[in-house]
Amino acid sequence: MAFIQKLQGPVTNVTPATGPGLQGGGDASLRKLQFTAFGTQCELQYVCMDATAAAAFEQDALNWACGFQAKYSRFVPESIISQINAAAGKDWVAIDADTESLFQLCDSLHFLTKGMLDPTTLPITRLWDVKSTNPRIPTESEVKSTLRLVGWPKVKRAKGRIFLPETGMALDLGGFGKEYAVDAVAEIAKHHGLTNVLVDFGHDLRCFGRPPHGNFWHVGLEDPNQPGSAWAGVAISNCGMASSGNYVRCFIRDGKRYGHIVDPRTGYPVNNDTLATYVIGGSCLEAGILSTSCYILGAVEGIALINATYGVEGCIFTQRERLYSQQFYKYLVKSA
Repeated sequence: MAFIQKLQGPVTNVTPATGPGLQGGGDASLRKLQFTAFGTQCELQYVCMDATAAAAFEQDALNWACGFQAKYSRFVPESIISQINAAAGKDWVAIDADTESLFQLCDSLHFLTKGMLDPTTLPITRLWDVKSTNPRIPTESEVKSTLRLVGWPKVKRAKGRIFLPETGMALDLGGFGKEYAVDAVAEIAKHHGLTNVLVDFGHDLRCFGRPPHGNFWHVGLEDPNQPGSAWAGVAISNCGMASSGNYVRCFIRDGKRYGHIVDPRTGYPVNNDTLATYVIGGSCLEAGILSTSCYILGAVEGIALINATYGVEGCIFTQRERLYSQQFYKYLVKSA
């Protein structure tokens, strides 16, 4: 669930809702807007009969996404995150009220996930550079020394400012930024009076209402053993959904897989038999943090966490089996 990759522009590959992407007919037309952002393919699907209202919503959604990236991407040198990282071990950095609220959210997410979501893991992520054309396995001493830079409670904060106390510390909102953005764009849709919407940023979703010709939005669950194909589908409405897995962004060395999701407790890529997790919750953010946490915790602890969380259902796909939460079957529309 990478947050923001460096963009060539604010958004790309935009398909206007009033162009060929328009589908449906009669009293309900399904409009689609596609663009590349947050390091992934993004799509908005929504029902709106008024072209002017549709254009206004799309512009607001794109402006918000562009502004969010510019402000919080670690890949943008001028972003507040880059400024904070550059000042690590040197000085405090002033932050505005919105950024302060975002870091307060980090407090809550770190606590709720028992440290599984930690915005300070960037140094260890950089050490395990799985995107490199020739990735290497760091030494145990390298992992230990880098892990000392990780730990959200180490970050110093005061009203209107923040300080990373050790040189080499760095922030990355990759654990929740894309999911946060999905929910924000969904709220923008509601503000525009839209009642039937699906927001999909790299298969992290938030939806409400229904498509023109059905009672639910239908979403495929990718098969980690055959990326690009689905092993099942779910029918959802008025909820968020997210998935996690190491089966795409990874490298294999001596028969062992090293993926991009790193356990902040150990400093090593997650190494259990879990291949993918799929979570349905009240928001995309809730689903996303639980999906990642369950992936790190492993199948047994993960499914227990899902079952213990009110209003949440999920599935954990392992090398040997698929584990379902108590009510996940209600969403399934097919199963392989």
